[in-house]
Amino acid sequence: MAYLHLILHIVVPLAVAIIAFRAQWQRAFCIMLATMLIDADHLLATPLYDPQRCSIGFHPLHQYWAIAVYVTACFYKPSRLIGLGLVIHMLLDGIDCL
Repeated sequence: MAYLHLILHIVVPLAVAIIAFRAQWQRAFCIMLATMLIDADHLLATPLYDPQRCSIGFHPLHQYWAIAVYVTACFYKPSRLIGLGLVIHMLLDGIDCL
């Protein structure tokens, strides 16, 4: 299941980039893929990886207030792709919490 989660973190932004940003899909994909760096906050957790742990609300950059900032970023053109990439990331991480 962990492999599927990681694959989705690549495939979903790729699909969104191709569908929504057709003219510049490579640029859009690279920016959204770069938002995976948000998982650097996992390095603060002990143990580093716990398949039973819900990232949302646990890691510092996965807090609800931060997610609100990411959603807001989607509405401003200069930060739209970053916000979209982060929101996609949070939604995929949220699936693990179900």
